[in-house]
Amino acid sequence: MSFSGFTNEDFDTFKIDGLDDRMEALKSTIRPKLEELGRHFAPSLSALSGDEMFPHVAKHARRTKNPPNDTWVAFASNARGYKMLPHFQVGLWETHVFIWFAVIYEAPNKEAIGKAFEDRLDKLYKEIPKDYVWSGDHTKPSALPHNQLSKDELKSMFVRLQTVKKAEILCGFHIPREEAVSMSPDQFIEKADSVFRNLLPLYKMA
Repeated sequence: MSFSGFTNEDFDTFKIDGLDDRMEALKSTIRPKLEELGRHFAPSLSALSGDEMFPHVAKHARRTKNPPNDTWVAFASNARGYKMLPHFQVGLWETHVFIWFAVIYEAPNKEAIGKAFEDRLDKLYKEIPKDYVWSGDHTKPSALPHNQLSKDELKSMFVRLQTVKKAEILCGFHIPREEAVSMSPDQFIEKADSVFRNLLPLYKMA
């Protein structure tokens, strides 16, 4: 495993102006690290989930003017794509690293997934670690801390997933930039591994 950990340079990539320049920096600094994480976690996530998992590093290929503000590697049980499936992600914004379980707006069976989560609301509310976060939009960096959500608020996120076409649900862990750059590669791998294990019940329900 040659993942070398994240550096300030990686996070500063998102300050670079212009699509071409930022993409160039993304490709040379962050993408090789995401590819390493993809190779590392695909086998362990396959073993954990019971589904063969394939890594998908974001290519940002459709962009023509706006440079990307975040980037990631996603893991899903389809070699061709991940957006239509429940999946896992590791990625970066300028401010933090995110480690997610995600169901995003392209997923066709969101209604059934939202219902499965709603049916197990008590269990999820109790068992998701307090320092984890929830989001209803993968395109925004902010998220809601689990320990600040009421059970009703969490339920309304699950209901929204069933009823709103563009609704999404993400659950996971944020590592602030300062903390991420001070972690050794092994510490980061260990942390991500434990987050994936804690998120596995969501994947199984979905």
